[in-house]
Amino acid sequence: MQNESHPPLQPEHWVDEHGDVLFRYALARLRDTPAAEDVVQETFLAAWKARQNFAGQSAEQSWLIGILKHKIVDHIRRTCRERTTFSDEPLPAMLAEQFDEHGHWKLAGGAGPKAWGEDAAQAAERQEFWQTLDGCLEKLPPRTAQAFVLRELDGTDGAEICKVLNISATNYWVLLHRARMQLRQCLEQNWFDKT
Repeated sequence: MQNESHPPLQPEHWVDEHGDVLFRYALARLRDTPAAEDVVQETFLAAWKARQNFAGQSAEQSWLIGILKHKIVDHIRRTCRERTTFSDEPLPAMLAEQFDEHGHWKLAGGAGPKAWGEDAAQAAERQEFWQTLDGCLEKLPPRTAQAFVLRELDGTDGAEICKVLNISATNYWVLLHRARMQLRQCLEQNWFDKT
């Protein structure tokens, strides 16, 4: 039974009304145009097959994005299973030089984090910030970016991310730490220094 607060599904309009949003969402997470196109098509197919199960408790686009999230995770799982080895992605030399042998910031010489000045919540409301963040994510190694996006943007549980990426909890924390450090540096250079 469909909730009266949302209109009934209109599958004939899905591609025109939601295709661009779903594609951008998938592309931001997968950073691979053909893969993003594939998961969007899989989403439409799965939604069509499950259209009778739509309870109307959310908007049509929210329902489709929910299906898309699962398709993205399935795609990442498949690609991680196809990789037979996991090479540890080293910290870029520039970042490695900012820490001492115990992993603490070398604060002398300005190596530590800078004060961002602008309130982070205000920055997150600006479209330009998200474009800059997307550019910074593109500079990360793929698995590092996937760990960050799944955790910080999609809110996926760490144990689930370990299963999806086929990594240990230790590797997960290393990837997440590296992603945060590299994104912080990239955002300082490309966003906060320019605002």
